[in-house]
Amino acid sequence: MSTESLDASETRPDHRPGQLAMGVAAIVLAAVLAYGAANIPSDAGYAGVGPDFLPWVVSAVMVICGVMLIWEVRTGGYRNMEEPSGAARGDWHALAWVAAGILGNAALITKIGFILSCALCFVLAVRGLRISEGKPGGDAMQLVRDAVTGMLISAPTYWLFTKFLAVNLPGLTSSGWI
Repeated sequence: MSTESLDASETRPDHRPGQLAMGVAAIVLAAVLAYGAANIPSDAGYAGVGPDFLPWVVSAVMVICGVMLIWEVRTGGYRNMEEPSGAARGDWHALAWVAAGILGNAALITKIGFILSCALCFVLAVRGLRISEGKPGGDAMQLVRDAVTGMLISAPTYWLFTKFLAVNLPGLTSSGWI
């Protein structure tokens, strides 16, 4: 083993404690979900399965993921992986913009309607994606173009769901169009 590889491995952070914590947390959350599923009365069934079926499936998958994370820690963990560089490292600012768009959509959809809240989500998410590519966030004209594009995407989606699929979506007016 050369001294160069030894020096490089010493400078890499050890992610195993965090990975172990994620594995244990997944198993604990699975246990909490399974406990909740055990308290759901199973007499109200959905097409042959009870309402507790999906929570049990999610619990099982979470346990499998938790066990796999813990097993990975035992066999070396993420420390065997090279640290990402450049775009692979991720950009927290971009993630924050996209998350703000999703949360804003969820918070405002019943207040300002489907079309406007989805357009806002589109504007914020596109800004985050631009930031992740290293492009500038955009000026006022770009903001207007993004908002119009978001409405041009969300308006037909709204129409398809409400008129074609008969799914009620929140609208801004009593007629429900906006």
